[in-house]
Amino acid sequence: MKTHVFRLHPGDDLRRSIEDYAKGHGLQAAVVLSCVGSLRHARLRDASGVNIRETAEDCEIVSVTGTVSAERLHLHISLSREDLTVFGGHLAEGCLIKTTAEIVLLELDGLRFGKVYDEETGYHELAVRSLAH
Repeated sequence: MKTHVFRLHPGDDLRRSIEDYAKGHGLQAAVVLSCVGSLRHARLRDASGVNIRETAEDCEIVSVTGTVSAERLHLHISLSREDLTVFGGHLAEGCLIKTTAEIVLLELDGLRFGKVYDEETGYHELAVRSLAH
């Protein structure tokens, strides 16, 4: 296993930056260990799988969790408002960093995260492949 640590800067797009990092480093299978920082704009998809919710308020990143590879991302985020209420959802492009984001990814040995279309869900879902064969 290998650890990857990087920092984002004001104005960076959180999702796009993680995706670019995964592609640039050829990550085959990784998970988000930690992500802390702040956003000045958030775009999240709700559980319906259709609706995108946006807010231009400053928020703290409480957590980001999910699977990462050069081929696909599946990330969820929790954010805290100024009044300390927490909300979250599926991380969409357009989440813009306010001050910083510190990201720690753990690359998993011997696996490849790909995607396969699932007719039941209507989404490209996680396909885990062993690199040992």
